[in-house]
Amino acid sequence: MIIKQWLNSGSPWIWLNAAAVSTCLILVLGILGLVAVRGLGHYWPSDVAQIQYREKDGTQQVITGEITDHNEISAARAKDAGYLDADIGSNTTVEQVLLKIGNRDVGGMDFRWILTNNIQQSSYPEQLVVLERREWGNFYGSLLAVKSGGKNIAQGADAWVVAQQRIAAALEIHDDIKQLEKKQIGAVNYALDRLRLKQRKLELQKAWTDTAKQAVATEKAAYQVDYKRYQEQLKSLYAKANQESLVIKTGDGIERDIPIGKIVKAYQPNGMGIFTKIGHYFGKLGEFLSEDPREANTEGGIFPAIFGTVLMVMLMAVIVTPFGVIAAVYLREYAKQGFTTRLIRIAVNNLAGVPSIVYGVFGLGFFVYILGGKIDHLFYPESAPAPVFGTPGLMWASITLALLTLPVVIVATEEGLSRIPKSIREGSLALGATKFETLWLTVLPMASPAMMTGLILAVARAAGEVAPLMLVGVVKLAPTLPLDGNFPFLHLDRKFMHLGFHIYDVGFQSPNVEAARPIVYATSLLLVTVIVGLNLTAVTIRNHLREKYRALEG
Repeated sequence: MIIKQWLNSGSPWIWLNAAAVSTCLILVLGILGLVAVRGLGHYWPSDVAQIQYREKDGTQQVITGEITDHNEISAARAKDAGYLDADIGSNTTVEQVLLKIGNRDVGGMDFRWILTNNIQQSSYPEQLVVLERREWGNFYGSLLAVKSGGKNIAQGADAWVVAQQRIAAALEIHDDIKQLEKKQIGAVNYALDRLRLKQRKLELQKAWTDTAKQAVATEKAAYQVDYKRYQEQLKSLYAKANQESLVIKTGDGIERDIPIGKIVKAYQPNGMGIFTKIGHYFGKLGEFLSEDPREANTEGGIFPAIFGTVLMVMLMAVIVTPFGVIAAVYLREYAKQGFTTRLIRIAVNNLAGVPSIVYGVFGLGFFVYILGGKIDHLFYPESAPAPVFGTPGLMWASITLALLTLPVVIVATEEGLSRIPKSIREGSLALGATKFETLWLTVLPMASPAMMTGLILAVARAAGEVAPLMLVGVVKLAPTLPLDGNFPFLHLDRKFMHLGFHIYDVGFQSPNVEAARPIVYATSLLLVTVIVGLNLTAVTIRNHLREKYRALEG
């Protein structure tokens, strides 16, 4: 009887709901914690071990690298593979560690598993150097000398100080190279391409006269002079950056000359103090957020993906909000409530459950090939056969995601409109306002919190979508951003990078799985952070609007 009364009181269901919510919260926090530790921990400067290792053929080898992971395998499996010759029980396990050994251009691989049973000796010499390179990944070894023009300019203890100075100077040169390539040379190439299209347009219009030829030739000659000058400057900068090199000796005694111009960073993690490591760590995080990717997206930063994701979501929000609000206002305020209206609402609700890849296929077929092809035919005939808007790009990706999230905005806005008391509408009409004025000045402002709710849900879904974007605009690596200093500044026809697709590409398409794994975790955490940031901004605006119109609702 007591148990029955307790069940009828509803308390068990309250506790059950609380337990379910707590479990979900713990799971979400656990996943985020795992992603944060695996992703952010990657940028901590780990100590570099120098290990004397016994190979399966009995030879001794010195291996240098960072210990990044460890696990256990059965002794029988290790023995069958020839890596273990000790007499160990078949049910016994042995530990193996994963070393990031770098030096891919020397040994052919970045990572290697080794058995701890075969480690003869390990040490952490302070003089071991880690070089982060623009190509071929990290290089591990000991610094022997600094060369300039093929001659040693520093050796021994002085080499490290001189190397840091020369690397800093080379980085400044590389910044100048990047500025020259992306700004000056990029602007000239863009202008020459527009001049080519202008010439083609005049030819199609039968207006390619001698005067037009002379004007185009004069303008083209001026651009070519600038281009030649920039190329000479670029050649000089590259020669200056690569005239010096570091002589590095690997653990197995191989000496390599590495051009300083190809080095991004050099540090000695074994000799760094805690505060130096903290400074290095935050510097790497800043690089991750602000630099372009390199090494097949497994090194460097992901700024283009961040920029593309935020820009696409903002364009999507600008497109979906007015269409969603107008559709909701018509269905709630103007449409006759009958069978047709109910059918439209059912269709809108069903659209919210359509798989996103279907929207991608529709966007590719209708927006890109049909609309884009018509736009190219009508407004850009001079670009044929190269498409302008008849190919996936930023505009079509934004419109496709706007269509995908439109049902969410419509439903949320309709709910907000239905909660506004009828007396407010009647009072406005009684004071002489028209229906449109009532709607525009009274009803819509009061329903704005519901609109923001729909926009929040739309942003949360659009920012994490990947499948449709693979068909309508996103790419693995975009050479230029959709927003730059060249007219018309915002290039809606350009392809772009996206955090969600970046995670997919690095995680499933990368040839170097071990190097890609930390980037996947770090990018996943960043994507969640971006979505939360966008949502918090919208929630703040919604709460402000809710407080503003609370008195009227009361």
